[in-house]
Amino acid sequence: MPEPAAQENFVIQTPERVATVEAGAHTLAGVGAGVELSGGDVHGLSGEAKSQFQIVLNRFFHQRLAMIGVATFVLLGIASIVVGHFWQYSYTTITNNLNDPPSWTNPFGTNSIGNDMFAQVMAGVEKDIEIALTVAAMATLIGVTVGAIAGFYRGWVDTLLMRFVDLVLVLPVLAVLILLSAKLSKESNNWLGLAFIIGILSWTYVARLVRADFLSLRERDFVEASRALGATNRRIIVKHMLPNAVGPIIVNATLTVALSIVFESTLSFLGLGVQPPAVSLGLLVDQGQDSATTEWWLFVFPVAFLIVLILSIFLIGDGLREAFDPKKSRVRA
Repeated sequence: MPEPAAQENFVIQTPERVATVEAGAHTLAGVGAGVELSGGDVHGLSGEAKSQFQIVLNRFFHQRLAMIGVATFVLLGIASIVVGHFWQYSYTTITNNLNDPPSWTNPFGTNSIGNDMFAQVMAGVEKDIEIALTVAAMATLIGVTVGAIAGFYRGWVDTLLMRFVDLVLVLPVLAVLILLSAKLSKESNNWLGLAFIIGILSWTYVARLVRADFLSLRERDFVEASRALGATNRRIIVKHMLPNAVGPIIVNATLTVALSIVFESTLSFLGLGVQPPAVSLGLLVDQGQDSATTEWWLFVFPVAFLIVLILSIFLIGDGLREAFDPKKSRVRA
């Protein structure tokens, strides 16, 4: 009499069971044992795959200092706009209070001609942000274009463009800025020209960074596949290579914002930047330095807001660098 067929036992292979079986003698307690993933990197195990952008965004949002930097920068930007439109005094308004210390009427006091320092400082913040964002956009556009062309085409194109970059790099930036901005120092509304001058001298590091990335990316398999499928050089650069180099570009653009504020403040402090009746934080620091020991509010408030503004941007840049760093997907034994 034939023996009955052995009954097959079907076992649902859960991730925990698979991890335990495959571990052999080194049995794991679960799929996550011995592995520490950041909050944005836990994807796929729950059936929900996340894009690289979502992973980077989650990493960035989980960094406390970066969030403090974002909140501070956004609040300063909003406050400068709100104060400029709704505060009882404009930054050009002359009151009857001369050199008054901080009070409920004038929270940051007034200067020697009766300007409300609160309105002046907020107008300075707004002007510095406008200049910084303009410089960052200009420097990033020029740097990415030059670096992408040099890294992709190589050869004599790369040599020619990189020698030009080296020539710009060896120039003493501050000295050139002083010489060029001296021609604009007599104009009261010269901030756009000032931003243009800083921008044309701030793109070289972006160019070198993008070139290095493109030299590596052009040898990757997806670029070779795109070329084999008949994609044009322009499409390969724009659609395939630039998205893979966007991390360093964004980080460098953020740092360019902070450095441009430093350059503008330096020029304004030397009397070659933003000119009255327009104001910037550097100009206010220059105007208040002689009164630092007597009318302290003329110097302390502009310096404090300048430091806070620059520090917030550096925190954002550091947070972006950490978020785009692939090594932050930590796997510990």
